[in-house]
Amino acid sequence: MFLILSAAPWVWEGKAVKVDSVEVRENLYYTAEHGWASLEEDGLVRVGVADYAQRMLHEVVFVQLPEKDAEVKQKDSLGSLESVKAVAEVYSPLSGRVVEVNEALKDSPELINRDPYGKGWIARLKPKDLKELESLMKAEDYAEYVKQQLEA
Repeated sequence: MFLILSAAPWVWEGKAVKVDSVEVRENLYYTAEHGWASLEEDGLVRVGVADYAQRMLHEVVFVQLPEKDAEVKQKDSLGSLESVKAVAEVYSPLSGRVVEVNEALKDSPELINRDPYGKGWIARLKPKDLKELESLMKAEDYAEYVKQQLEA
């Protein structure tokens, strides 16, 4: 259902918009499965689950992370999130190789809820083809998509 890495803390810089109480950050790419991707200066892509996804899951209690060095295709499973409410797949927004996973989620899965766009990131990928980013939604489109989901 979702999509959604590093020794040093990652700090997101940019603006955000609110759709009801759901935060949508600009400068990120989004999937229809409520994952996000951020192209970083080193050419890697950090991925995680959007605020909408973590809100729908409620309290995340376990995160199954992808294997480091795993090759993934766009829309393949990267792992899963288990909450008190449900279990949800996390899908890869891009094809590539997993170069890093957020080990902190093993002991603190609640980071997904507390900081989905920051400390709650899931993995970093070395993308196979950055053109795949063009198939993802930008913040404005994703905000409209979330609005439709909330109204449904």
